Amino acid sequence: MIAEVNQEECIGCESCPEFCPEVFRMEADGLAVAYTNPVPSEFEAAAQEAADGCPAHCIIIT
Repeated sequence: MIAEVNQEECIGCESCPEFCPEVFRMEADGLAVAYTNPVPSEFEAAAQEAADGCPAHCIIIT
C-alpha cells in the first residue's frame, strides 16, 4: 500500500496524523505529508481510516 497526500487540496486540518501518525505528519508549511511508504502492513487499516476521514479528500491510497 502506498499513501500520498495531494498538497494542492490539503487544508491542513491535522486529522491524518491523528488517525495514523506512523504514516502521516504535518510539515512546516502546515500541510500533511505521507512520510512512510510503502505503508507497513500493521498500519494499513489506520492509513485507510485517515484517508476515509480526510475532510478534503486529498489522501490517495493505492
